[in-house]
Amino acid sequence: MAKGFNKGSAIGGQAGMMQQIQRMQKQMEEAKAKLAEATVSATAGGGAIKVTMTGDQKCKSVEISPEFLKDADAELLQDMVLSAVNLALDESRTLREKMMGPITGGLPF
Repeated sequence: MAKGFNKGSAIGGQAGMMQQIQRMQKQMEEAKAKLAEATVSATAGGGAIKVTMTGDQKCKSVEISPEFLKDADAELLQDMVLSAVNLALDESRTLREKMMGPITGGLPF
């Protein structure tokens, strides 16, 4: 074969790759929008504390049972809220990985 014989197909390959990248970017933007709307919740203290977070890891609400407040001291309350927030973050990360993983092929995002 002569040198440079396949140059035309290499250019086409680059164009195809650019289209794939653009599709992937669009899919990622759509997934990010869905993550911003999706919510997960986690509880601590047997349900006395409930934290709701979006898939893009923004805390939407913290609910504390009035019954729990009657018997809880500040340190216990702090520990329970912290635990619920961390659990909600874990759930949010799992949701993000589930939605973004197929798009990124395991690459960090």
